[in-house]
Amino acid sequence: MKILKIDHLGIAVNTLEEGNKFWGEILGLKLEGTETVEEQKVTTAFYPVGDSEVELLISTAPDGPIAKFIEKKGTGFQHVSFRVANIEEALAELQEKGVALIDKTPRMGAGGAKIAFLHPKATGGVLVELSERD
Repeated sequence: MKILKIDHLGIAVNTLEEGNKFWGEILGLKLEGTETVEEQKVTTAFYPVGDSEVELLISTAPDGPIAKFIEKKGTGFQHVSFRVANIEEALAELQEKGVALIDKTPRMGAGGAKIAFLHPKATGGVLVELSERD
C-alpha cells in the first residue's frame, strides 16, 4: 500500500456557521466549497491547508453518522483520511493483515473521491479513512 499524504482531517460540527467561526474567521482558512453526500447524510465543507484540507462534517439528518457521533462524543475530531495510490490494493492488503474494515469495497465520497473506512477497533480507536482521487 502506498500512502501519498494526509488527505484531510474530518471535524464534526453542528452547523457550518459554528465551524466557520474558528476555522474560517479565527484561523483565516478559506472555505473552498460545500457538498452534500446524501448517501452518508452529511454536508461537507473543505478548507484547504497546503496539500491537505480540513473537512467540516455537518449532519443532514438526526439519524446520520455525524449526528450520532456528536450525540455520543460531542463536536470535534472525527477522522483522519489518508490519500492512497490504489484504494482497492490498499483494502486487499489491510484485509490480508487482518485489519477490520467498515468498507470492504470503496464507495463514493465528497469531491468524487473513492473512500473506505477502517474500523476504529483495529486502529487504536481512531477512525481512519482511505481516499483515492483521480
